[in-house]
Amino acid sequence: MNFISIFTIVAGFILGLGAVTVIDLHGFLARKSSYWTEATIRTHKVTKPLIWIGISLVLLGNILMVQNNIIFSEFLVLKFILIILLILNGLFLSFVVSPRLLFQERKGREKELLPQNLQNRIAMSFVVSFVGWWSLVVIFVSDILNLV
Repeated sequence: MNFISIFTIVAGFILGLGAVTVIDLHGFLARKSSYWTEATIRTHKVTKPLIWIGISLVLLGNILMVQNNIIFSEFLVLKFILIILLILNGLFLSFVVSPRLLFQERKGREKELLPQNLQNRIAMSFVVSFVGWWSLVVIFVSDILNLV
């Protein structure tokens, strides 16, 4: 069960954090560039499901650890708080930002920069995403080092 739990979490990090890195970089470049705005709109269609699969796998792996008494982290509560924050952040991006991007694309305005207030909210979302995912990675590595 250790192997399955750890493998599930690692797979979640690979898919989720990889996709987050791609879309966050695109979003950063899109702040002032119509080219990157269009690229971000197109790219998010691929990264969004990968991020949801990734966070689901990280959550599942941690639940498996708890259920099988493989709890080796003094940061257990923090891990689940971070996962909840990432889920809430993902809901904002999936149900507020994504529909806006898709609407803009359907109207043929995919090269238009997003309004500054939305860009600011996306930037805050980037911070939550970056801190959340990388904090989970640090805690996971700490857990693994304590396991051996």
